[in-house]
Amino acid sequence: MSATRYTYLGPEGTFTEAALRTLPEAATRELVPMVSVPAALDAVRNGEAAAALVPIENSVEGGVTATLDELASGEPLMIYREVLLPIAFALLVRPGTKLSDIKTVTGHPVAQPQVRNWLREHLPEALWESAASNADGARLVQEGRFDAAFAGEFAASTYGLEALVTEIHDAENAETRFVLVGRPARPSAPTGADKTSVVLWLGDDHPGALLELLQEFAVRGVNLMLIQSRPTGAGIGNYCFAVDAEGHISDRRVGEALMGLKRICPKVRFLGSYPRAGVAVEGVAALRRGTSDGEFMAASDWLARAQDGRA
Repeated sequence: MSATRYTYLGPEGTFTEAALRTLPEAATRELVPMVSVPAALDAVRNGEAAAALVPIENSVEGGVTATLDELASGEPLMIYREVLLPIAFALLVRPGTKLSDIKTVTGHPVAQPQVRNWLREHLPEALWESAASNADGARLVQEGRFDAAFAGEFAASTYGLEALVTEIHDAENAETRFVLVGRPARPSAPTGADKTSVVLWLGDDHPGALLELLQEFAVRGVNLMLIQSRPTGAGIGNYCFAVDAEGHISDRRVGEALMGLKRICPKVRFLGSYPRAGVAVEGVAALRRGTSDGEFMAASDWLARAQDGRA
């Protein structure tokens, strides 16, 4: 395995590359762009790279399905870190292009909902066609296949383009969450401001089936930050659920919730416990009464004494 190589959703000039370069260790790694999320993750699976950075969630569009599906299937991988990156688009064009010249535009599918209103107002007749990534859209403009691309302004110099318009976003404070993914190993130590990600499969479809899963978290005071259903491919009505929960697997409340889920779900895939990006320990909400590790341990001790006739 190449311990010095990180892959990412390419080509050069993507928001994913920009997010990866915010990590201190990126300065000492070989950063290799890949054509797709599956390709970036497969490089980790087959030992060509130590880790991959891929987008997993956008504050406007929601979960990135390609990443969620890849993490739910195939050889298991684990999330070790997350990065939050503010997102604003630039309209990249070949030099000399005016707004009135633009008839075709491109960008990553996740970008379109973030610029839809701007397009409607400024380029209502332009035809949109999706690209594999925003940077790939810039490359297609460079090749003359499209008139303009929505991408990061930083991609302009890479592809010999210019930013005709900058700071384009329909939603203020839009951001994308990226995850650094590697092969399974022991999670890093808890920081007090952590997140745990899992994928859960329903045993059978019956009234209250999803509620049963959620109750395993709720009764232990574990807050959920994301829950998204994804088809399993086994037919209409068959779903798995990608879940992000506050806390670390070593926290008693989280560990016991996962044990409860393992009892009632035919399959549970642990995707990792890792520090929450941009959240200090002081910013984490106080635990509800009865959900701290100390209270779980006290309850366990009480049960042992009761079983021993000493309660």
